[in-house]
Amino acid sequence: MRWLTLLTALPPKPTRHRVGVWRKLQRMGAVRLRGSAWILPETPETTERFQWLVQEIESVRGEATLLRVDRVEPMTDDELSALFHKARGAEYQAVIHGCREVLSRVDSRVVVGTALAKLRTRLDAQKRELDRIAAIDYLPTPLGRRATTLWETVAARLRAAEARPRAAGRGRRGPLPPRGTIWVTRPRPHIDRIASAWLIKRFCDPDARFAFADAADAKRKGVPFDVLGAEFGHHGEDCTFETLVKRFGIKDRRVGAIAEIVHEADLNDGKYSRAEAIGVDLAIRALAEGIGDDDELLERGMALMDGFYALLKRRS
Repeated sequence: MRWLTLLTALPPKPTRHRVGVWRKLQRMGAVRLRGSAWILPETPETTERFQWLVQEIESVRGEATLLRVDRVEPMTDDELSALFHKARGAEYQAVIHGCREVLSRVDSRVVVGTALAKLRTRLDAQKRELDRIAAIDYLPTPLGRRATTLWETVAARLRAAEARPRAAGRGRRGPLPPRGTIWVTRPRPHIDRIASAWLIKRFCDPDARFAFADAADAKRKGVPFDVLGAEFGHHGEDCTFETLVKRFGIKDRRVGAIAEIVHEADLNDGKYSRAEAIGVDLAIRALAEGIGDDDELLERGMALMDGFYALLKRRS
């Protein structure tokens, strides 16, 4: 890999020139090596940015030297890349934090009107910041994909909240469904819906039955779950599985561990560091690829959750 190295020297006074150059280096994504040496991967875009900055530094009686190098000894390319990942990672983490703050309120049933508008403004600001970081993420940082996925998740939930009919009053959560209830969710179930059905059947209602319907028909056919606007669905930062755990008061610590894994596999927002999430998500996707019938997919997925729970129980 070829690198651009910029060596700068600016007069101590006035300080605004030094501060201005430093800010521009930060905004263009350059990383400081040591002292007044800054580095970027060599591309036509980064070359042009550094060349303009050289001209600006010289215009305020400073000195700048632009070098094109193949190596920056004693550092390896991987070590240099890690410097960029660290710098961009910190910026992506700030976006993730901002998105989580919006997500913590977006599903609240009391957030309406001007409150929703304020959340939209905050989320739009996070998108602008995300786009800015992505534009200078020359060596794609692993955290970038997670930040983008989280923003997309929050944006979808905010759109759903904005489209939600305005209730006449706050109301209270209804009673828990009786035994033998038909629980209805969307077709082609994935991790959150499969795990939620397993939780209902194994811990809440062994006589429960399950059906599939579009969001518009779900309530007519039974008790909706993991459907937009449903009582048993996503709320705040919780996925449907977590909502059900809380509503049914389940204290089993293995279920608590599964809740974190399902959350991470479903939302991929980095809230929990659960390595198992990738494997569970992949296993469910593999089942879905090979099974066309939704009822069979749900049964096979619930059997997989049985095995997963048994494994956790044996380890604890």
